[in-house]
Amino acid sequence: MAEQRRNKRFELKLPLELVKSGSERISEMCETKNVSSCGVLFRTDTPMKAGQPLEYLITLPGYKGAEVRLRCMGKVIRHASDVEIAATLERYEFVREA
Repeated sequence: MAEQRRNKRFELKLPLELVKSGSERISEMCETKNVSSCGVLFRTDTPMKAGQPLEYLITLPGYKGAEVRLRCMGKVIRHASDVEIAATLERYEFVREA
């Protein structure tokens, strides 16, 4: 079967913190499985429904050991399995550490 995704996925295992799921504030540390310019696949034990809004932070490795954090907003697209969630990346902003 030919690849039908519009955006290339990168197999990156990066720290991801779930911040908000729908209207519920949460703080759960997870890890990405893969990332693209419009979405992310990650593992979590938090139950989520397709279509629900989501806010999450992805930590990127930075220059000389300094971390770069992205605050991302999107929504749950689907469950890839019982613990894997596919979500969109609709908006993002860089977060500066104090």
